[in-house]
Amino acid sequence: MKKSQIFLNGVFGQNPILVMLLGLCPVIVATQSINNALGMSVAVLLVLLFSNLIISIINHIIEVPSEIRIPIYIVVIASLVTIVDLLMKAFTPSLSESLGEFIPLITVNCIILGRAEAFASKNSVLDSVIDALGMACGFAIACFIIAIFREFIGTGGFSFSNPFTGTQIFSWTPLADYALPIMQQGAGGFLSFGLVIGIYTTISMKIQDKKLKKKAAIAASAK
Repeated sequence: MKKSQIFLNGVFGQNPILVMLLGLCPVIVATQSINNALGMSVAVLLVLLFSNLIISIINHIIEVPSEIRIPIYIVVIASLVTIVDLLMKAFTPSLSESLGEFIPLITVNCIILGRAEAFASKNSVLDSVIDALGMACGFAIACFIIAIFREFIGTGGFSFSNPFTGTQIFSWTPLADYALPIMQQGAGGFLSFGLVIGIYTTISMKIQDKKLKKKAAIAASAK
């Protein structure tokens, strides 16, 4: 598989959120605002990137017995999550407080462990890094789309704060009087997620239908 195909597969073809429906718990919680979506996306990117890298290197150095393979992966992932969590508490305290216990819960996120087992353990180090970047980008895109929708409907606008100081940088709330606070709650997360999934699936099916019709037309003309 080409390097570009590996990356695009993570972003679109096998998007961990919109297609594979993995790791939904942090997505529902972390998409209340653009700030939270940014924090969770960066945390997942760092853990996914370095876990794929380390696990791929381990599997190329030694043959890991199947009995201890998963425990080793979990130890690697848990160590990386701990480092990321401590860094966020030190440098982005307000963002860390906002995301709360959902940063440590990345340890058992299906996306991280799934890519380690399904891809990093069986492919080269470079391919594993590219796969991690593609999956992390796909995760971030899904989070930002849902967060933009939820924040706008739930607050009537958008706001963004400096993740390091917590100081508000930008705020625009033209429809504050018409906001629906439920969109900032868990129910709003599920509603937004379902809507985005529906739109994405519809667009994907239409694109696939066009490709199939084009192939059928080419095959018919070749006869």
